[in-house]
Amino acid sequence: MFVSVILDPGGEESARQMAEILASYGFEKAQRACWESASVNDQTLAKLKQELDRVTDYYDAIRMYQFPVDGVMAVTVLAKKKWKRIVVRPPAAARDAQARKPPTRQ
Repeated sequence: MFVSVILDPGGEESARQMAEILASYGFEKAQRACWESASVNDQTLAKLKQELDRVTDYYDAIRMYQFPVDGVMAVTVLAKKKWKRIVVRPPAAARDAQARKPPTRQ
């Protein structure tokens, strides 16, 4: 799956530690606070979250954009030392239109 990680560290030490962890997992720095990888599986992502949680404190924030997660996009946020997950689904009208489409022939 593709994962993009946005860091908002509360201090220099946690910024350095988070960057080292992401690099060790094969993430590449795309922008100043953005790291990306297209080869992350669910197990690796769970371990990454645990390691990031270990080096963060109340003032650090992390946002992860993951696609695909069960066919939809997921946004996982660490804020104030609590993880939350938001699942982004297509609008109901788009899902209904997709369901009514006849199957394509090959």
